[in-house]
Amino acid sequence: MDSKTVKVDKAHAVCIPCPSQSHIKALLQFAKLLHSKGFHITFVNTEFNHRRFLKSRGPKSLDGLPDFQFKTIPDSLPPSNPNATQDADALCESIMENFLAPFSNILLKLNTAINASNNNPPVTCIIADGFMPFTHTAARELGIPIVMLFTVSACSLMAFMQVPSLREKGLIPLNDESYLTNEYQDTVLDWIPGMRDIQLRDLPTVIRTTDPNNPSFKMVSQTVEIAPKASGIVVHTFDALEQEVLDALSPMFPCVYAIGPQQLLLNHSHINDPLKSIGYSLWKEENECLNWLNSKAPNSVIYVNFGSITVMTQQLLVEIGWGLANSKFMFLWIIRPDSIVGDSAILPPEFVEEIKGSGLISSWCPQEEVLNHSSIGRFLTHCGWNSIIESICAGVPMICCPFYGDQPTNCKYACNEWGIGMEIDNGAKRGEVEKIVRELMEGNKGKKMKKKVMELKKLAEEATGPHGSSSINLDKLVNDVLLSKG
Repeated sequence: MDSKTVKVDKAHAVCIPCPSQSHIKALLQFAKLLHSKGFHITFVNTEFNHRRFLKSRGPKSLDGLPDFQFKTIPDSLPPSNPNATQDADALCESIMENFLAPFSNILLKLNTAINASNNNPPVTCIIADGFMPFTHTAARELGIPIVMLFTVSACSLMAFMQVPSLREKGLIPLNDESYLTNEYQDTVLDWIPGMRDIQLRDLPTVIRTTDPNNPSFKMVSQTVEIAPKASGIVVHTFDALEQEVLDALSPMFPCVYAIGPQQLLLNHSHINDPLKSIGYSLWKEENECLNWLNSKAPNSVIYVNFGSITVMTQQLLVEIGWGLANSKFMFLWIIRPDSIVGDSAILPPEFVEEIKGSGLISSWCPQEEVLNHSSIGRFLTHCGWNSIIESICAGVPMICCPFYGDQPTNCKYACNEWGIGMEIDNGAKRGEVEKIVRELMEGNKGKKMKKKVMELKKLAEEATGPHGSSSINLDKLVNDVLLSKG
């Protein structure tokens, strides 16, 4: 009996994230949501990230369940530091050139009769990270629906979708490096659907490039071309947060579903205990910081985390550190071992002495637990989308310090549209850091932002309730796209 004659009695979704921390987390959350809807799940990581998971979570952490399994594909990159994020451009180039064949091979193996006889149903759909455009070819070869999950904000997705228009208008690629820092970045883009008061500087940094052959830019360009051909688009957001941009995105795709915040949806879902224990972190999480937070007063601690891939200079690290220390507020600061450009993060001995009793430095932590801890008052963040949405869910205002990627766009919206953050330059001096920390922790602006973010938290909770927009959108996606016989 070949695979074509196997009776399909259960939907089988193969999920593949872009191989970096935030993308893996968001897609794994979504895979759990689909599993709660009765789907058989195969989750595909790169071998490099699979090993990192096993190291951080334990050798049996990805054993999975009979109907929630993990597979791996090679990334075809040379060996690199197993505790650090891989080079983004090299990874993008390899995704475009090398990932299709091994991914298609996994699909082929999953669809063999021997797998079907082992209660492994044939693949019925693919859930791919939006920035893995090669998956569209694999889905087309099998004749099955593919849904692209964008783990970015709707405003960032809209910004990415402007690549063809920016090229037609001669705005990109930039003429030379000086255009990255001069008044050219003030160019107003008043024609982007659903977005107001946007300047070139507010776009994701991969778009404002000088090199059209840059691998990251080429992958974004491929994504923009391929995404409208998908069976459906999921954006990790919720209607009430980005309704105007979501409405503007709808005509660009067959169907767009705002499904988030995903963790709140999971909280309402029937997830069994073995699946709950499958974590998301490529780094070992240090839970000692939660005990430290337990001894602090409500809303008294600043949480500082620049995410999983941001790197900075040693000088900026020191300036931020002294700004925090001089503010006299308590802080929890996450500093990855690979946080500093070309070196390890080293803080001056006098600084370490100064913050005894008031500051705690950790290498990684369970961020959602930290943000939801009663002692956390504010969040100094790089503005990665997972961090923004998790901060909203926890009702924590932000100091926004964007570096690259989609962070400038997220920062623009958090500070100017939603009113839940204050921006600080990523070249700020200690005095500026101290001033903005004080303003957000005890000033009137900080109080207004706390009120606003609590309003958004309530809207997020409503969206993910049983009759909320995100819950309805998830059911529509499942019934109209993933289980559709059309």
